[in-house]
Amino acid sequence: MRVEILKGNATGKACAPPSKSMAHRNLICAALSENSTVTGVAYSEDILATLDCLKALGARVEINGDTVTLGGLNPFAAASGELNCRESGSTLRFMLPMCLLSGNRITLFGSGRLLQRPMTVYKALCSEQGIDFYQDDSCIRVQGRLKGGEFKVDGSVSSQFISGLLFACPLLSCDSVINITGDLQSESYLRLTLASLADFGIRVDSSNIRSIKVYGNQHYQNKSITVEGDYSNAAFLEALNCLGGSVEVMGLKETSLQGDKVYLEILPKLKGGGAEISLADCPDLGPILFALAAAGKGATFTRTRRLRIKESDRVLCMAQELSKFGVKMDVKEDSVTVYGGIKKPTEAIFGHNDHRIVMAMAVLSTITGGVIEGAEAVKKSYPDFFSVISTLGIGVKYYEAE
Repeated sequence: MRVEILKGNATGKACAPPSKSMAHRNLICAALSENSTVTGVAYSEDILATLDCLKALGARVEINGDTVTLGGLNPFAAASGELNCRESGSTLRFMLPMCLLSGNRITLFGSGRLLQRPMTVYKALCSEQGIDFYQDDSCIRVQGRLKGGEFKVDGSVSSQFISGLLFACPLLSCDSVINITGDLQSESYLRLTLASLADFGIRVDSSNIRSIKVYGNQHYQNKSITVEGDYSNAAFLEALNCLGGSVEVMGLKETSLQGDKVYLEILPKLKGGGAEISLADCPDLGPILFALAAAGKGATFTRTRRLRIKESDRVLCMAQELSKFGVKMDVKEDSVTVYGGIKKPTEAIFGHNDHRIVMAMAVLSTITGGVIEGAEAVKKSYPDFFSVISTLGIGVKYYEAE
């Protein structure tokens, strides 16, 4: 799908979409209970992937509007089968440890770049426990039973591996300790997992975040919960204010543990130019922050390595697309400098099948106008994005791909 963004300033009020990160976690915990409801669910491609996988493992899932009633998942009784994780890294990494509880052969499929994203942590864990682990460009196939006890997990790749174990370990017959080595990435996301587990009555001792004790023989308790607003996607709406807009973003929890909440502190730093900003705990903010730096006076971003293993290589792809606005980026192994000053692009912007690049380019195009190819990628996390910015007075024209 091709979308044309017309030049203009956004004004009005908009509700932040539900948090995709919390929806994944709440839905998994709810499925592991007997009967729970999760309200405020937005059915992005990633969330649909998680719901499909939960059903494939044996959960009861009933959808009524934005409410999902689910439960009854017993991973120990899961039959051999297939899970389609689509392009959702969270789904793949959260589900895999539960696929190791039945001992049966389960195959997890993915699309896009999903199977190119690192899975070395689980491969090493399976090797240590004598579990069959096979991976190629199309799938991951596992067979074997996960055993509790001591786990040594490299935290330098993604905290999602730790979260995946945290969902499964309370169901094991013995206590487990997850010892985290290396430079822990996205600790805030790990704390979101711990918060969701607590909501569903799971006891975990995380007083030492580097050595988390999970008590065995637990049961997920029934819960009715509402998904909180998403700071990750709200950042794209708030960014419109940095470009001359006047948008009030509603529906965000002030006490949220979401790491991307830090955008509230980062955006003011971009105004003066020359800021140095670490993306260690907020890599998903990278594309929109690069775009805002380009629209302003530039900035330097550190800890950018992880942006290369997302839905696209977000460093390379943003450099390519910003160059169409006449913007230069200096790219190093783990840092990026964006130089300010933009002009109207003379060619279409390409979305690289990456929802955050599409949204970042759409926000930037409100200054100059521009055409974005592959705009349908927003379905991955924020299907209503273009309709929302339309209600804020931004002109959006839709064209079918030629």
